[in-house]
Amino acid sequence: MKVAIQGIQGSYHHQVASILYGNVELLECSTFDQLVNAVSTGHVQTGVMAIGNSIAGSILPNYNLIKEQNLCITAEYYLNIEHQLMAQKGQVFEDIFEVQSHPMALLQCQSFFRKHPHIKLVETDDTAAAAQRIARDSKMGIAAIASSQAAAFYELDVVAKDIQEVRNNATRFVVVNRESIIDEQANKATINFTANHEPSSLAKILTKLGDLDMNVTKIQSIPIIEKPFLFSFVADLEFKNLQLFKEAQLEIGILVESLKILGIYKSHTL
Repeated sequence: MKVAIQGIQGSYHHQVASILYGNVELLECSTFDQLVNAVSTGHVQTGVMAIGNSIAGSILPNYNLIKEQNLCITAEYYLNIEHQLMAQKGQVFEDIFEVQSHPMALLQCQSFFRKHPHIKLVETDDTAAAAQRIARDSKMGIAAIASSQAAAFYELDVVAKDIQEVRNNATRFVVVNRESIIDEQANKATINFTANHEPSSLAKILTKLGDLDMNVTKIQSIPIIEKPFLFSFVADLEFKNLQLFKEAQLEIGILVESLKILGIYKSHTL
């Protein structure tokens, strides 16, 4: 089995792939676009991609990527994120004048760096890749934000521990496949729909979902790329059993302009 991840070994994506699949062969992708393309073309069997964070919010473009490539969400996993500041061995925090990491990691640690305004923050493509480059190039005075696994993997010293803004900082990852794999124990679905252009149309849809015993755990608007300033909605629904969702799918189908099921799967909690 081969799994596509965004980032490289030592990344949080790698950590989730290892939890779900063990010591599996990885396809390291520099972008989410490369990841979904690898899955949709059959280059890999499955992909693991971040879809949102409890601090930074949803990664909205990823929903469009899943939809455009006709992929299916088949599982989810919530990973508690603990950011470590790491540098070349022998260095201490006072030696650091620049920090490199993924923009999301920098955002999640912004309160820490407000206390140290002399440190330059530089956005890079991946947390683990930033750590890898520091180790490879023997860069002094430059640190990376990444996981403790990355520090161990690239033999770097942690100069500041758990620097994320909120201790309960979780990232939601989803597993994407070319075909739907529905577990009979599935109790969650992600849908994408557009509402009719009528007053209270969205309210009517949400009311109907409540009447059908669907728990809307998240709803968010996402831009319709080909229609400027118009939006569709992505929603996560939790339900008691699969039959209830199938019935709800028929009921809300008549209330929406369009409806696409992005995935039906079993929910995961921290």
